[in-house]
Amino acid sequence: MKKLSTKKMAILALFSALAVVLTLLMRIPLIPSIPFFTYDPKDIVIGIAGFLFGPASAFVVSAISSGIELAFRGGNIIDWAMNVLSSCAFICTAAFVYKKMHSKNGAFYGLLTGIVVQNIVMLAWNYVMDPIYFGMDQQAVIAMLPMLALFNFLKCSINTILLLLVYKPIANALRLSGLVAPSEQTVPSNSKVIAIVGCGILLTIVVVTLTMLKG
Repeated sequence: MKKLSTKKMAILALFSALAVVLTLLMRIPLIPSIPFFTYDPKDIVIGIAGFLFGPASAFVVSAISSGIELAFRGGNIIDWAMNVLSSCAFICTAAFVYKKMHSKNGAFYGLLTGIVVQNIVMLAWNYVMDPIYFGMDQQAVIAMLPMLALFNFLKCSINTILLLLVYKPIANALRLSGLVAPSEQTVPSNSKVIAIVGCGILLTIVVVTLTMLKG
């Protein structure tokens, strides 16, 4: 395994911190009848790390951010494993495909594949673990699976759209700032404009986060 540089470790630590903050501050119910089916944008941050550095880095950010989240919200190793498994089934799959097909289409196909993999993995996880962990009746779990599949699809679809919108501007901003090594692909001629947009997105995230913290 390639040794992480100090700069890369620092960037992954910052991504992990941002993922935690967004998770703690932004939780939106996607299915009103089931209040604990909530959306948060953590996977977008993990996805940026995965597209920039590969699936292993996405796993690192997911593992660290989920661990810190438990320290704030409470939970145990099962909760941590479920969070990591959910994020990694989606993002690590997408990052793996994107690494093999380093293009806009590769990112799109990777994210679509990630949606399918995440749904299969989490449906299997809930089918096996819910009766053990929550003491639920197996038939009740089976009855809940279609709603869970809908929730996973909606959450991953939202993250897919947002990640496709923000990844390139943020990636270009990080590359032009020297924080991330230049891509092997040719940098587009309008890269400065894209970088400015990326900086604006990053600044907006920071301002919104600080505003919510003060509130």
